[in-house]
Amino acid sequence: MAIEIERKFLVVGASWRRAAESEILLMQGYLTNQAGVTVRVRVAGGQAFLTIKGATLGVRRSEFEYPIPVADATAMLHELAVSPPIEKTRYRVRVGGHVWDLDVFAGANEGLVMAEIELTAEDEVFEHPAWLGAEVSGDPRYYNVNLARHPYRNWLRDPAQ
Repeated sequence: MAIEIERKFLVVGASWRRAAESEILLMQGYLTNQAGVTVRVRVAGGQAFLTIKGATLGVRRSEFEYPIPVADATAMLHELAVSPPIEKTRYRVRVGGHVWDLDVFAGANEGLVMAEIELTAEDEVFEHPAWLGAEVSGDPRYYNVNLARHPYRNWLRDPAQ
């Protein structure tokens, strides 16, 4: 079984941009978000993937990802997604022995910048760069599936989101 161990943080400032190694536009949507399972479709850099994720337990969950034709993914995003797709630009930034994914959200989530790091163990030690803000791994508001349903830009109007 594939296991994902991931921690998420808010990003402070833009000093990370100097170290960005790559940049890719992503569009992703969700086909379902039932108790214990999320099915996502993503188009990124001329490729597309279908991803099935299990329930989050701390910072760990099962994850299975499969390449699919871009035309199929685009059709799924427009015809089957249960909420509007999320748009973001992903940057890769190397810090110490890890590569961080920094997501700069656009559209309904514009203004939100998050950093994710994938680990091999829940207690793995990693360097905390100066641009790393508050950890939001356990805050469901920051799960992408929830950002699709309750966009970041709406939070100021309704802080209960």
